Amino acid sequence: MTEIDLWLLPLLMALLVGVLCPVTGTLLVTQRRVLQANLISHAVLPGVAVAVAMGVDPAIGGVLSGLLGSLLAERLQRGQSAGQEAVINTVLAGFLGLGVLLIPLLNLRLDLEGLLFGDLLIVDWSDLTRVLVAAAAMALLLLTRYSQLVFLGVDPEGAQASGLPVRSLQLLQALVTSMVIVSAMAAVGVILVIGLLCAPVLPGLRRVGSLRAAMVQSACVGLAVSAIGFLLAVPLNLPPGPLIGVVCMALLCLPKLKLAP
Repeated sequence: MTEIDLWLLPLLMALLVGVLCPVTGTLLVTQRRVLQANLISHAVLPGVAVAVAMGVDPAIGGVLSGLLGSLLAERLQRGQSAGQEAVINTVLAGFLGLGVLLIPLLNLRLDLEGLLFGDLLIVDWSDLTRVLVAAAAMALLLLTRYSQLVFLGVDPEGAQASGLPVRSLQLLQALVTSMVIVSAMAAVGVILVIGLLCAPVLPGLRRVGSLRAAMVQSACVGLAVSAIGFLLAVPLNLPPGPLIGVVCMALLCLPKLKLAP
């Protein structure tokens, strides 16, 4: 790896993830499905472990496992008139626990800390390719389903009553969300990614007039958050992923910051 790759590639990775995650998070926040994304981020671990054991690309296993966790939670929620958040959190804990157990059971040598919290300084071009693939999937979703996504975010009951294929649309969105989360593992890990999905979306969300404007605004904020976190990590000799997570929290603590309800 050249000197340019050593610093430029991690910075490029941080910036791309800083744009992609908030764009994805805008959909999740407006549709009130952030908890579902948190479930997906934890549910990828068993799939990553199984994929490594089988010699398959861990990203494939992570995406499938995250999607499976989301589908299981959706299925278990159908019979629950209340306590749906409890179902999601229980499935989340179950998948995370299963992933941790599979590592010793399959006799795997995995950097669990790097998987959970990210390690930008060891990313390579394959990690960057995964982010670009996830970005292409999100772009395709927005280009083909934008008006439906707006309807679903504004009036989910009305979207269902009008005959919009809500279940299929949510499944497609869960698939793309899984791809985004897995692609961001190298940068911020599956635990800290939820901060980058949410924090850049909140400032000024009430002041924008459209979903498109909200995405552009959150992408700009996420870009700044990732850049600040990475550039602070270099002189402080600290891991960039956790520092980006701290910057996300600090963003919400700024005085007079107007957050979405």
